[in-house]
Amino acid sequence: MSQPTSPLDPPASRVSADRPLSTGASGPAGASSDGAEGLALIKPAVRAQTAYTLSAPVAQRKLNQNESPWDMPPEVKREVLAVVERAPWQRYPEFAPPALLAELALHYGWTADGVLVGNGSNELIQATLAVALESGDVVVAPAPTFSLYRLLTAVLGGRYRPVPLGPGFAFDVDELIDVAVRERARVVVLNSPNNPTGSALPAGAVERVLEETGALVVCDEAYQEFGGPTALPLLARSSRLVVLRTFSKALGMAGLRFGLALAHPAVAREITKGKLPYNVNLVTLAAAAAALRHQAVLEERVREVVANRVRLAARLAALPGLTAYPSAANFVLIRLQAVPAREVFRRLLDEYGILIRDVSSATGLEQCLRISVGTAEDMDAVADALARILAGVR
Repeated sequence: MSQPTSPLDPPASRVSADRPLSTGASGPAGASSDGAEGLALIKPAVRAQTAYTLSAPVAQRKLNQNESPWDMPPEVKREVLAVVERAPWQRYPEFAPPALLAELALHYGWTADGVLVGNGSNELIQATLAVALESGDVVVAPAPTFSLYRLLTAVLGGRYRPVPLGPGFAFDVDELIDVAVRERARVVVLNSPNNPTGSALPAGAVERVLEETGALVVCDEAYQEFGGPTALPLLARSSRLVVLRTFSKALGMAGLRFGLALAHPAVAREITKGKLPYNVNLVTLAAAAAALRHQAVLEERVREVVANRVRLAARLAALPGLTAYPSAANFVLIRLQAVPAREVFRRLLDEYGILIRDVSSATGLEQCLRISVGTAEDMDAVADALARILAGVR
């Protein structure tokens, strides 16, 4: 007697006892070893991009990803875990927890129905571009800036138009506006303080871009707590503004991935359509709420990071053979003149156990390294090591 079949069963003509589905050294049965057939169906613009990735070796001092140098306080962790322990794990988290949205709205001075939460602000970058861009639409952004904007624009079928930063990596607002107008940009990205340069927009820049272009203006303020102006007050004046924030940097939650977008409620509803459902897990939601309740502790840590940044910049300025650029973020960009950047990067890691970020292969960042601001001891260690390396000491 034959066994009943299910709609989920594969057709007998495709899977049989004589020809099982299996994989071997050459890959799945019937597939070409180089994947050419499958790759032919991937958009050429995507294949031309380099994926966003980072290989980070273990180091005594980790100063490469602009993270907080301090973990969340143990008492806050216990508070979060107690909430999570009581929660039903078999149930999906809420799409948008009303209490958390209300707290975020209060914290950022906006309206709750104009706040979106995401699995890090990166997800909200993706969602915003996804709902705004059609094939061939132009995204204008300063260069260099966060590489994810270029990557996602290409994946979504848009055209990315970088505008070089000016001397000392200052924003060239006039040129950004000119290019946006000339290219009829759909989106203008303003990452301030800018990653990886640390540059902050000058006062009034966002107002000018809104007034002189017709683009959707995305202000990525992942590092704003550490310095520079914010575009948040402009949300009430323009529905063409989206402000992105993250809890990964100043609030020390990089491992839990929480970000938010603030926009006009009508625009926020459309960006929601570009997000995945149930995108923020219940642990992260509980941790975000706890972080808001413990703002005083976290704000004190931000002040300490800023003080350590100032101290590091002063020490770097005294070193011959490098230039340290002004920064409003929790990192400092340096350019090496006397010793190749890659050699300095390697020696810091191999000889001193200090891991920083080598950005020297990026256009406009030749011979540049980026140093995340850590503890006072971290800053002394990296400044001392750089002094020895530049002096030729081994």
